[in-house]
Amino acid sequence: MKKWLQTLTLSTVAVLALSACGSGDDNSSGGGEAGEGESTEPSEFKVGMVTDVGGIDDKSFNQSAWEGLQAFGEEQGLEENTNFSYLQSGSLDEFEPNLRQLVRDNYDLSWGIGFLMEDAIRTVATQNEDAQLAIVDTVVNDADGNPIPNIANITFKEHEGSFLVGVIAGLRSETDKVGFVGGVEGELIKKFENGFKAGVKSVNPDAEIEVQYVADFNDPTKAQQIANTMYSNGTDIIYHSAGDSGNGVFTEAINRARNGENIWVIGVDRDQYAEGEYGTDESVTLTSMVKRTDQAVQIVSEDTMNGNFPGGEILEFGLDDSAIDIAESEQNLTDEDLSAVEDYKGQITAGEIEVPKTDEEYETFLETVE
Repeated sequence: MKKWLQTLTLSTVAVLALSACGSGDDNSSGGGEAGEGESTEPSEFKVGMVTDVGGIDDKSFNQSAWEGLQAFGEEQGLEENTNFSYLQSGSLDEFEPNLRQLVRDNYDLSWGIGFLMEDAIRTVATQNEDAQLAIVDTVVNDADGNPIPNIANITFKEHEGSFLVGVIAGLRSETDKVGFVGGVEGELIKKFENGFKAGVKSVNPDAEIEVQYVADFNDPTKAQQIANTMYSNGTDIIYHSAGDSGNGVFTEAINRARNGENIWVIGVDRDQYAEGEYGTDESVTLTSMVKRTDQAVQIVSEDTMNGNFPGGEILEFGLDDSAIDIAESEQNLTDEDLSAVEDYKGQITAGEIEVPKTDEEYETFLETVE
């Protein structure tokens, strides 16, 4: 296990650390019984997750989170569907009932995967104060803006990794036209977009960057249509942050690559080299921006089992603790690409570059490179 994970509970970036279990009044119909300082025997511990609409096979953050639970279960000798399991959401309306189901079934920790689950997990947590819940990719507060003691908030510095793949795109584009395809526009995906654009402009100030949103994390057909338009207009590299919709970008790129076009896709959340494979030992995946959702899920689950549930805390992982990086598959990268990545990675971790997250920060950043 990575060193950053072993030391996470001792050195995590916690904005507020509150009690893990809320008040002593039990108004819930179930939920975990292990509170702060109370460990649970592995054979008795139950942890479950509710997927976002992308589903367990989205080849992105839902799949990565499930792989983290599977790794946790294997390490602890736990039984799938008894000690750890998942409920798949087909629509946003299923988030809340699925979370309630895990609480009713007395899961010690219930995960909500994705920022779209914010409202659902807030409702379930406030109505079940003894339940222990965790969410990936957002911070959930109560109506007054205060942290909720029985929700652990897992976040990442996605803009930092997006900057690095933007550097690669800026260096490798032969047309000086690159694209970004997002899922649902909002604070989280804007971090991917603006970090990427900043990386591109850092090495290629004259590059054109086209941005479009699918408005859905589960519509690969629409994403393929967007990619088709971008590639037809001369874009030769597209970075997607669109969940299952992003598979449509790969489909379009593979179709074109088979016809001899020199175009690329940059994957997200996990190493997506395989998603771009076609022919023999060929892939349209230039690289991927990787965030270790799997290991974050694994360590927080283990901490909770050991009585150290980080309720009310914000855990933020970035480049400096190896939770964000580019993918290990480097078949399509050059030595120049890798050297530039290491150079900019050092500048970011040293605080010499502040990677923008918002549109306003990006506009300010542009003044330093133009």
